[in-house]
Amino acid sequence: MKTIDAIVEVLKREGVEFLSCYPTTPLIDAAAAAGLRPIVCRQERVGVGIADGFSRVSNGKRVGVFAMQFGPGAENAFPGVSTAYADSSPVLLLPLGYARSQAGVAPHFSAVRGYEAVTKWVEQVNQAGRIAEIMRRVFSRLRMGRPGPVMLEVPADVAMEDVGEAIAAYRPVRPARTAADPRDVDDAARVLVGAKAPVVHAGHGVLYAEATAELVELAELLQAPVMTTLLGKSAFPEGHPLALGTGGAVVTGPLVHFLRKADVVFGIGCSFTRHAMSFNIPPGKVIIHATGDERDINKNYPVDYPVIGDARLVLRQLIEAVKDRLGKADRRADGAVAAEVQSVREAWLSEWMPKLTSDQVPINPYRVIWELMHTVDPREAIITHDSGSPRDQIIPFYQAPTPRSYLSWGRSHQLGTGLGLIMGAKLAAPDKFCINLMGDAAFGMVGLDFETAVRSNIPILTIVLNNSSMAIETSAMRVSHERYQARDLGGNYADIGRALGGYAERVESPAEIAPAIRRARKATEEGRAALLEFITSQETAYSLRRAL
Repeated sequence: MKTIDAIVEVLKREGVEFLSCYPTTPLIDAAAAAGLRPIVCRQERVGVGIADGFSRVSNGKRVGVFAMQFGPGAENAFPGVSTAYADSSPVLLLPLGYARSQAGVAPHFSAVRGYEAVTKWVEQVNQAGRIAEIMRRVFSRLRMGRPGPVMLEVPADVAMEDVGEAIAAYRPVRPARTAADPRDVDDAARVLVGAKAPVVHAGHGVLYAEATAELVELAELLQAPVMTTLLGKSAFPEGHPLALGTGGAVVTGPLVHFLRKADVVFGIGCSFTRHAMSFNIPPGKVIIHATGDERDINKNYPVDYPVIGDARLVLRQLIEAVKDRLGKADRRADGAVAAEVQSVREAWLSEWMPKLTSDQVPINPYRVIWELMHTVDPREAIITHDSGSPRDQIIPFYQAPTPRSYLSWGRSHQLGTGLGLIMGAKLAAPDKFCINLMGDAAFGMVGLDFETAVRSNIPILTIVLNNSSMAIETSAMRVSHERYQARDLGGNYADIGRALGGYAERVESPAEIAPAIRRARKATEEGRAALLEFITSQETAYSLRRAL
């Protein structure tokens, strides 16, 4: 057995289902020979996105894997890996490396050195006989602790060496979780029960811990409204009476209202990181921070009550501690907080209804989002956005009812990321209607990989909002546009979709939005990848952007 065969054997034992890849690497044929399906993308960062989306929807229980050649292949994958790293997504990356005799010789690119800053762990197979212990380390880091991409470089000469019996005794890695110190939990429970206006700030750690049920139970016990981070969207059911929606570069009206009046903010499964796609917690709040990664504590905000542990285990501990402190008191009968959430939400939505239901031509992009929300049952779908306007327009309004019914991202936000993610999501959940919403600039980055979905029988729906402009850059490119029309874009993307073999429509009338979505869904149910191009206005209004 050669090294590449041993790696494939471990992948199969660890439950890996396919190999996202771009030639050339001998791992592709080794995987195919062993019955592991290769999915060949058009460019490396989309291939990483496919693996990433699969891992996210699988909550890391099933791991997406991407393999690429040395040099240009490893270099081109960098944007996708940096996104996975920024979003703490567990992806296994298997770049071929230069032969050891060539390693470190300019201009040869070393993935081990080059990717150290954007991976949770990076290692090289330096001896074929060590492959079992190396693969144990790889999957231990993928399945335990803070999620993140793990990279294993396989030098070309080592790839073809015999491993002997090194892999025979390999057993799948068993993950472990940790609960919190009971004293920390009791302190947090005391503060939460005594708070006048607590707000729960839920991150994507809740999703990976599969702790939504516990989060709902605690929120109802405390009658505390819940907001989610951008990455945490769908961790709390957004149709719940206590749901405030998602906070990112844009936020909902209820979130702003309740976060301003909060005396205690309880972060669970979040990092409280300040970045371009986050919001600022107003000063003067008591902060309880429960996270599985101690590096997040006091990173950007002073934390009054730190709690270290797995989100699900910590929430269960808190539920019991809160029950003990509440005794016979039952706050669930008091619907005052839920009524306030509803009142604020209705007032905020009323301001946006003219855009959400607009009959204007070109179509207002908010109308596309509104029709999507009312044409597709969100319990049957998985939706992701793309960078820029599509993200900022859909995030506040689309309500995700169940965990991973929405894939949100954005800390490191290359245009076009959503296309790979949604293909991976469809592979992980083939029974779901999987939709990515992107702008024309994003399609320009990765649009040819729509053919990957067609060729690989991955029946997704891609919605392109075509406003012939980089409208979100209006304020940043004012002079260049006035002089040189620098923001203008062109193209007929439905024609491209058809030329690439998919089902495609170009829609210009608001009345045709819902019928087109239904026709596209029917095409996906028949096994065809679909693309809808909506001709939209250059809308630049966003919900309470940077409100805090």
